[in-house]
Amino acid sequence: MTNETRPEPTSTAPGPADGFRAELREWLGRELTPEVAAAGGRAPDEGDLDVLRHWNARLADAGWAAPAWPAEHGGRGADIDEQLAYLEEMSAASAPGPLNVIGVSNIAPAIMAYGTDGQRERFLRPMLRGDEIWSQGMSEPDAGSDLASLRTSAVADGDVFVVNGQKTWNSLGQIADWCQLYVRTDPDVPKHKGISCLLVDLRSPGIDIRPVRTITGEQPFSELFFADVRVPRDALLGPLHQGWQVAMTTLSFERAGVARLHLGLSRKLEHLLSEPGAAISLQDPRIRDRVAGVYADIACMRWMCNRSLAQMRNGQPTGPDGSLAKLAWGRVEQRLAELAVDMLGTAGGIDGPWAYNLAAARQTTIAGGTTEINLNIIAEMGLGLPREPKPA
Repeated sequence: MTNETRPEPTSTAPGPADGFRAELREWLGRELTPEVAAAGGRAPDEGDLDVLRHWNARLADAGWAAPAWPAEHGGRGADIDEQLAYLEEMSAASAPGPLNVIGVSNIAPAIMAYGTDGQRERFLRPMLRGDEIWSQGMSEPDAGSDLASLRTSAVADGDVFVVNGQKTWNSLGQIADWCQLYVRTDPDVPKHKGISCLLVDLRSPGIDIRPVRTITGEQPFSELFFADVRVPRDALLGPLHQGWQVAMTTLSFERAGVARLHLGLSRKLEHLLSEPGAAISLQDPRIRDRVAGVYADIACMRWMCNRSLAQMRNGQPTGPDGSLAKLAWGRVEQRLAELAVDMLGTAGGIDGPWAYNLAAARQTTIAGGTTEINLNIIAEMGLGLPREPKPA
């Protein structure tokens, strides 16, 4: 494959966000350092935390931590084209975003929509700057993709809730200060209707945080155990028993966020094709065919993303496009990981960073919604097929 056919960053294309793009590009060229880029390329640990916190604060102070946020909360009110330009430029520069990646995209929109004035004043600015790290308490051992099956309970006791239960796959849990915690506050109603959302200080007595080591040797997740944890009533986010509505308030500002998936894959394929030894492997027609297949899959993901963004601009619903993108991303990530090892061999693949990528890619069809869940969503919402029968 020649240089002309490699997937290049799309950030050079003219468009309505050119001024926005040029301002960000100039700022990154001046502020981004190799140390910051390297720290952002791996799961954050204690060694990287100070570097990434400092970078996060610089992003926030310059208005680049969450440009899609409203200006009154520290963003730029970026429209869809500007959001896409932001993602393209950050990807092209290998620049890490804010530490609170889940907080900025998922938790903050819920606080803006449902929080009190005091909650917005207390939490949004420290979250944006990375002064306080947030995690999200959704998944449980028996309630992963099926959030409504959660069992962690919160019982009202005067001016506090008493919380008991367990959460798992809690991203950044071992370094997080706060958790957006989903709990069951009414066990006697249909499971979607008895959930509430609490903003919980993870330093509260009764919380046991146990890091989870993954197959790559890192500890990006934790299990959280709650034993009679007393949470103030004013930590309730949104109406009591209406946590399901709060949970659905995600990605309400970062509407171009799905572009992260194909942009990351494009950069990864570009890096693979520039590796020493890649040119020799490309002499094999079977390898060339696999590279072309991955390239074509990424191009299809880019087309799906552009179609979704066009629908958003026109005020049209995007249907199951998010699930389609997630499904495609997980499969292509795994194909690309296997391709890299076959191309680079034991010297460059098995013992190098691509070996890490081979192990890390296994989670892509599970995290953020399993393949099976996404297939159901696509079948029911996209194709109009009948809902899957529930067990008797």
